[in-house]
Amino acid sequence: MVELIISNEQDKIEFTEELENAVKSVCEAVLAEEECDFDAEISLTLTDDESIREINREHRGIDKPTDVLSFPMLEFDGDCYDAEEEPDSGLVVLGDIVISMERAAAQAEEYGHGLKREVAFLTAHSMLHLLGYDHVDDEEGERVMREKQDKILNGLNITR
Repeated sequence: MVELIISNEQDKIEFTEELENAVKSVCEAVLAEEECDFDAEISLTLTDDESIREINREHRGIDKPTDVLSFPMLEFDGDCYDAEEEPDSGLVVLGDIVISMERAAAQAEEYGHGLKREVAFLTAHSMLHLLGYDHVDDEEGERVMREKQDKILNGLNITR
């Protein structure tokens, strides 16, 4: 089970119930694929290009907008078995995902698929980061993440 805490801080792109359901399904599918046998809490912030640019500058020193940012609360070393649950909720707090809905809509148009597919892709990508995967300056890491993302999205029938 995934408890998704959503904060919509933008008003440019509608975040529909269909998108919310897709995000939750992707989060659950990533946890299942990674054999994470726990209930998780994930915070999702929806923003616009200007706000994500500020967050990107503040946290990564990169002064430009991006599509998604991930802020893990835990460090994983390749498996989910050591994750500790919060005593009050019984949930493992994985971290925060920030998606620029403005950027997601532009990329969906650029790549010729729907907004649901783009938001689902960004969610899968970010979830893998929350679970310890990385691809920055790492071709093998990028390949592994892409394969996992494709498998998860194809399994949910969220295709281009």
